[in-house]
Amino acid sequence: MAAATEQLLLPQEQPRRRPPVWGLTVAALLLVLLLAATGPLRPRLFRAPPPAERVALTLLSGAKEKGAVCVDGTPPGYHLQRGSGDGADRWLVHLEGGGWCSTVKECSDSRLSTKGSSNFMKPIRFMGNGILGGDQLQNPDFYNWNKVYVRYCDGASFSGDAEAQAQDGTTLYFRGLRIYEAVIDELMEKGLTNATQALFTGCSAGALSMMLHCDDFRARFPQEVSVKCFADAGFFLDEKDISGKRSLWSLYGRVIHLQNVRKVLPKDCLANKEPTECFFPAELIKSIRTPMFILNPSYDSWQENIRNCNSTQVEVLDGLRNKMVNDLKVVEDKEDWGMFIDSCFTHCQSLSGVSWHSPTSPRLENKTIAEAVGDWHSGRSQGAKEIDCKYQCNPTCNSLPPPRDVTAFDHVEIY
Repeated sequence: MAAATEQLLLPQEQPRRRPPVWGLTVAALLLVLLLAATGPLRPRLFRAPPPAERVALTLLSGAKEKGAVCVDGTPPGYHLQRGSGDGADRWLVHLEGGGWCSTVKECSDSRLSTKGSSNFMKPIRFMGNGILGGDQLQNPDFYNWNKVYVRYCDGASFSGDAEAQAQDGTTLYFRGLRIYEAVIDELMEKGLTNATQALFTGCSAGALSMMLHCDDFRARFPQEVSVKCFADAGFFLDEKDISGKRSLWSLYGRVIHLQNVRKVLPKDCLANKEPTECFFPAELIKSIRTPMFILNPSYDSWQENIRNCNSTQVEVLDGLRNKMVNDLKVVEDKEDWGMFIDSCFTHCQSLSGVSWHSPTSPRLENKTIAEAVGDWHSGRSQGAKEIDCKYQCNPTCNSLPPPRDVTAFDHVEIY
């Protein structure tokens, strides 16, 4: 706050000296303070972003003919906001997250929400100051790019290709791979093919999907086009949780079997390991050739609940952090990769203005996430690999709000 106060007290021009006015009333003083806090005198960094227009849902054309449909057979959709200025030929494509459905019942139930049907999808606003935001101060590197938010309605990280029968006899469609391919094809026709720069991103289950398709996305462009990938909160771990179970291993195994995810798994991994192991990011990143930035809390609130833990459970969580740090050693040898692994207890930090780039954002080496990602993407910084110390050691994490589900936007707008 001190720096902000100094900005307030340092106008562009020094005013002429005038005799002191002793007749200001308390009400007048309050008015001055109010204007300083909310009016034009307020530092620009603290200003509210301009109102964002709703971005319509575009349903994939010819979805049924392509077999690229949501779980309930409805066409999938995406939201496209056109870029401007020097961002008119730059594209950011983001894959939505939202967990996985691993049983017939779970997938059947998903038909009653956006996770399995486009019938419930509505226009959204690319609000706030996250990577989808349109305010240059709070999203300096990507504010005016073409931005695409691809909705998630298949339950297997845009990677399955199968069908099943629900209990009521209707067909459940697991066509995530076809959805990914058809949506990217349609976006290429809408201008993505002419991109001079492209950033492929995802959050949570969408980040895992982005990892699975990163090299395929890169292969769709000429070699001279700058194409990079950015994974937010997708580095899920194959470790025993606090309960002592390998819960994610079991979940992923069911997803792979039910939805036939094997097609997108790295062939070099499948040659030596089980498909379930090849679905984990620790294995995926060994095969990915495209430059990637990994953003992840070392204590992910989706995978673990650190609140009210006893000392033994905290040791388990520290073990998970150590596992992540060890798995990420592969990234150290990839010169054009980057990472920002903070010790905050949270999930999906790029879609929130508070965590992306604000006065209270988490920082590593005194950089916000937006600054670290922007420096890596633009090549402004060579040292773009930062791993935080253990939980509660980083005071910039304390200003984050309690974790919330930002991987599914059924009834809220994107912040």
